[in-house]
Amino acid sequence: MKIDRNPFRDYSAESALFIRRALVAFLGILILSGVLVFNLYHLQILRFEDYKTRSNENRIKLVPIAPSRGMIYDRNGTPLAFNRTIYQLEVMPEKVDDLKAELDALRSIVDLTDEDLDNFQKERKRSRRFTSIPVKTALNEVQVARFAVNQFRFPGFEVKGYQRRFYPYGSALTHVIGYVSKINDKDVERLDKDGKLANYAATHNIGKLGIERYYEDVLHGKTGYEEVEVNNRGRVIRQLHEQPPQAGKDIYLTLDLNLQRYLEQLLAGSRAAVVVSDPRTGGILAMVSNPSYDPNLFVDGISSKEYQRLLNDPNRPLINRATQGLYPPASTVKPYIAVSALSAGVITKNYSLFDPGWWQLPGSEKRFRDWKKWGHGRLNVTKALEESADTFFYQVAYDMGIDRLSEWLSKFGYGQYTGIDLSEERSGLMPTREWKQKRYKKPWYQGDTIPVGIGQGYWTATPIQMSKALNTLINDGNMKVPHLLNSTRINGQLVPYKQQDAVQIGDIHSGYWEIAKDGMYGVANRANGTAHKYFANAPYKIAAKSGTAQVFGYETYNAHTLAEHLRDHKLMTAFAPYDNPQVSVAIILENGGAGPAVGTIVRQILDHIMLGDNNTTLPSENAPPPGVEGD
Repeated sequence: MKIDRNPFRDYSAESALFIRRALVAFLGILILSGVLVFNLYHLQILRFEDYKTRSNENRIKLVPIAPSRGMIYDRNGTPLAFNRTIYQLEVMPEKVDDLKAELDALRSIVDLTDEDLDNFQKERKRSRRFTSIPVKTALNEVQVARFAVNQFRFPGFEVKGYQRRFYPYGSALTHVIGYVSKINDKDVERLDKDGKLANYAATHNIGKLGIERYYEDVLHGKTGYEEVEVNNRGRVIRQLHEQPPQAGKDIYLTLDLNLQRYLEQLLAGSRAAVVVSDPRTGGILAMVSNPSYDPNLFVDGISSKEYQRLLNDPNRPLINRATQGLYPPASTVKPYIAVSALSAGVITKNYSLFDPGWWQLPGSEKRFRDWKKWGHGRLNVTKALEESADTFFYQVAYDMGIDRLSEWLSKFGYGQYTGIDLSEERSGLMPTREWKQKRYKKPWYQGDTIPVGIGQGYWTATPIQMSKALNTLINDGNMKVPHLLNSTRINGQLVPYKQQDAVQIGDIHSGYWEIAKDGMYGVANRANGTAHKYFANAPYKIAAKSGTAQVFGYETYNAHTLAEHLRDHKLMTAFAPYDNPQVSVAIILENGGAGPAVGTIVRQILDHIMLGDNNTTLPSENAPPPGVEGD
């Protein structure tokens, strides 16, 4: 059968059109294939490492491992702060469908309380997504066992073990050791600024106070990590690699725990501070600030109620009185003023004056009275120190003037930070003309200088400054920096603390230091000494200087008729043995203390150290009549 061609169709044109369309389609397919091949090349070759890493991030996790915090020991190797393993229940909220229901179900299993849940919600608000948050800390063995049996019911929850800091001696060492507590936003900001934040990825606590804070970098260690493979639910399948953490270094302090606890007992019931040190090295043997508090309260986060109780306590237990308490140093500074006046040429070794019981400012009717109303008679430097004659030092202060007084006493460390290895320290105040003008917008008057001569007026100091100045006197002007660190364990070896280069004040061969120390010897041993009744019968020789810092000005002072908080502070500095000093003591009893006199306590401290004797027969503590005993 013959097919007739349609005379109206152009078959050659249609054929050409078909060929063109086929070419366009082929070209399109070729281009699309090229794009596909290029993308495959881009993904599989050029971006291989990138996507491999992303894939591994879904499959492989880097889990930080917290280092073990270094331990703190006393000088004899007794642990003062160490780590105990605790268990806590944690959850990653994003992995739990109905978190509220799950938490309610856990109440009976791990004894969840409303306070636990409140703490959890607070922690959750400040935590990043996809991080584990503590639900309950310090689980006991029964709670751990109950959760283990029921863990299949609670996906996303797990019990983890951590090391918790523990302070076995509670309040006895709080102001020295300090404590660690939870890392807060302020800590994170500081660590990030210092470039240390990555090293705290697995760490929950950080040193907040005392030695724990000052030596944080030494004690913390270096964070490790483990590389693990996880499934789609985030559970660990296997460990691929581990970089162990480096434990923090152990440190040994100069403190003697037995002495520290003994001093705490002596000061019980008083607001007081005492610093006992070795003048040969500057090492602190004991540092007590009373009252104190239990640092273990802060480790897991103290409750608001408990913190407010401490904060509002009128006895201020949160303050380290030894380094932060500011008091007029009173007559404890008279030996240093004597050395300063001798060194400055204001007086000579043979200088003397007659004391009628008062001193009058030239050109004024103002009289400054001595504690001994009838006066001390003829005085030289030694006798003035032995009897703590105020009038002698009024005259010395007047002759020196505030400029030289401030210059010389600053050399002894007053008005300066001592350099002790604690962050919690105040510098006190050594007054100057410039300071008064800036502070009160008033000039310095001659009458302002006179009280400075007996450690009063605008002058304030801390007990650690008093201790440093005393040790400087003992060492004939060779100033050693007080310190608490004795040694650090590095790679199994104890590396001793390296004392900073000592600064020399005045002339070590001038003989002025011996005059001042002899005056202190007379205070403790000669019949006219203001503290001889406490020390004269000791089987070893003691040198001492007492002081009374006024809290409330009154024409006639009678401690029995004044409210406790208005009574004078009692201070004393002492060292022993006199010929070969091995120990020095600086102490303050706020408002006179609640127990024995300051001289009695110092004698007990020295006997405990020198004799190991806690039962020394001491003089009667009947209060002397007003005006009989000097400062």
